[in-house]
Order: sequence, then C-alpha cells, then structure tokens
Amino acid sequence: MFTILFVAFLFADIVTRLWLGWRQIRHVHQHRNEVPAAFADRISLRSHQRAADYTHGKIQVSMMETLVDAAVLIGLTLLGGLQFLDVELARLIENEMVRQLALIGSVVLIMGVVNLPFSLWRKFRLEARFGFNRMTPALFFSDLAKGLLVTLILGLPLAALVLWVMGNAGANWHWWAWGIWVAFNLAIMWLFPTVIAPLFNKFTPLDNPELAERIHNLAKRCGFAINGLFVMDGSKRSAHGNAYFTGFGKSRRIVFFDTLLSKLSGEEIEAVLAHELGHFKFKHIIKRMALSFLLALIFFQVLGWLSQQVWFYTDLGVIPQLGRPNDALALILFFLVVPVFTFWVTPLFSLLSRRDEFQADHFAAQQASPDALVSALVKLYDDNAATLTPDPLHSAFYDSHPPAAIRIQKLKYGL
Repeated sequence: MFTILFVAFLFADIVTRLWLGWRQIRHVHQHRNEVPAAFADRISLRSHQRAADYTHGKIQVSMMETLVDAAVLIGLTLLGGLQFLDVELARLIENEMVRQLALIGSVVLIMGVVNLPFSLWRKFRLEARFGFNRMTPALFFSDLAKGLLVTLILGLPLAALVLWVMGNAGANWHWWAWGIWVAFNLAIMWLFPTVIAPLFNKFTPLDNPELAERIHNLAKRCGFAINGLFVMDGSKRSAHGNAYFTGFGKSRRIVFFDTLLSKLSGEEIEAVLAHELGHFKFKHIIKRMALSFLLALIFFQVLGWLSQQVWFYTDLGVIPQLGRPNDALALILFFLVVPVFTFWVTPLFSLLSRRDEFQADHFAAQQASPDALVSALVKLYDDNAATLTPDPLHSAFYDSHPPAAIRIQKLKYGL
C-alpha cells in the first residue's frame, strides 16, 4: 500500500514541478518583448530580454534535474539500489558502525555524483553565457574538495552519534537525536563566520570610513549591535552581488560582496541593510530557526515510528537485515522519501517568507530612504537578471521574495 502511495505522490510531484516550470517559461516568454511600465525608465529592453532568457535557461536545467533526481530515487528504492548497497557493504564490512556509515556515505556520494553535471552546467554554461561566472575549473573543484572535507569532518561524527543514539538510547532515542541536531545547527551558525566561510572566501574589513559610519549609525538607530563590517571577494566566483548577516551574539557581522559595493551607492547600501535589519527587528531569523527545530522534532518522531515498521522498508524496495542494525537504512529511506510528501507545503513556507519580506521592506522605508531601496532593488534585479514578469502561480508556489512589481509598488505607494 505504501508503495502505491509513494509512487502516486512522486508522480504528482514530478508533474507539478514540470507544469509549474512550463508555466514560468511560457509566461516569461510572452512578456519578453515589453518592459513592464513601472520599470520602463530604468531597465532597458535588452536587459529585460536577457533576464527572460536567463530565467528560461534556469528553469530548463531545473526541469531536467527533476527528472534525473526522480529516476535516481526510484533506482535507489523500488529498483533495489539501496538494497544492493546494503547487502554488499554487509558482506565487505564487519564493524556495524563502519558499515552503516559507509552506507550513508555511499548514498551521499551517489547523489553528489549525479548532481555534479548539473552544477558544472549551471556554472560553466548557463552562468557563463550570461556573464555571471568568474570561477575557473580549478577553483570549482577546489571548492568541491573543501566542501567534501568539511562534510566529512562535521557530518561523519554527527551521523555516527545519531546512529549510536538510535541503537542505544531506547524507545525515546528520537528526543536525544533531535537535541543533537539542534546543538549541531547552533554550532554551525557559530562556527560559520569565523571558521567555515574563510575556507572558501577572503574577508577583509570594510575600508570605506564614510560608508562604515553610515552603517554604524543605522545599526545604532535600529538597536542592533554588530561585531564587524567585512567585504568578501565574491567577484572571484560570480558577478552576482549580495550582502548578508551572519553569526549570532558577539560573532554577528555584516558581509558585503565586493560586487555589491561596486554597484550601489552609500544611500542604497544603507537602505538594503535597513531591510536586513528589519528581519532582526521582527525576529524573523529566530522564528524561522524555531520553526525549523520544531519541524525537525516532528520528523524525528515520525522517523522513530517508521523505523519500527517492516512495511516502511519492504514497500520501498529494501529488506531489513535480521540480527543487524538497520538504523542507517531507516535514516536514508526517510530523508529520500520525505521531500516527496512535504513538497506540497512549499507554497505555505513561500507565503510566510514573502510576508516577512514585506514587513522588512516597511521597516527599511522607515529607517532609511524608500526611494533608495527602490533604486537599489531595481539595480539588483537588472544586474542579477531577475525576471520582472514571473508567472503568478509559479511565483506563489516557489518564490521566497515578492514579485518585483508588487514589492516596489508597496514601497512607493504603501499599497
């Protein structure tokens, strides 16, 4: 029965993703040759068409990836791929913990290898075609190697600890596993700004006294304490511009991509940061963390129940091994299958995110110049080739930020 349910949800997932992608391509193409009136004086037709073509290219790759990911999922589950790996690793490895870690590592490696061609295509064909890619193949594979090393250093102990808890903490192991997961995520947030991020990018203090003073005054007005202003060498990899807050407590810092600083004026940067400070003012970050931890707790509770059901394994193409722990199998199957069922709540999370963005925009308009924020957003839409005419349904389903026209209309007129 669960097999039929899984296949039905997977089929609906694939069809919906492809249908939404097709709608997005069609809608963007229909509006390709006319810049929306609200942007006609700031964005050229050529830039608008470039954004349409870039969006088309991204959706095409995403649709192909959807089909390949579904095929791999079917191959690992119903067609026996995971069963084969489990049996072969059991034959080769006697130590149970090592065997289970090897099983998890094998699946992660397979997924990584499958996704690698898409990453290469996006970076060296799609991004390069539209002038965004500045990464060399050597840097790409260097980042890949560093990412793998970080994953091994951090992920291997996490997986081993969770597996140990599953096998030794009794019926309430999922509470302990959830606590470990929360602690791990908090530790990553603390380590990321000063330990992990510098492995990939160079961070230097902001060397612009006038801009630094403007930002510190803004933070003071908003009651926000920062530990530093840094510039990241984002241009080493991409022409896309961005800025972000990272860390918490005394490690909180503001990071600018060097590409962003070259595109926006001081007043525009202040307005963009005021928007980000709005997220902190309304505790959006904390609320999202709390929600993610709550969902993780629910998932661990469900996993705790499913891991004890024989049909959960057999209906997904795996026969649990008698007399040996199957905790890794349960983890892998759960994290492979859950996205198929949770895909349908995507619009809800997108809606909540857009609500937060409107709230942060309103805060920014009070703390800085709303006209400067509008100007900055238009520049970023233009420079990043973001479409100004997304399909409404596709946008409602996926987009974490409001469509450009609606967002700017609210900033200008408060509608």
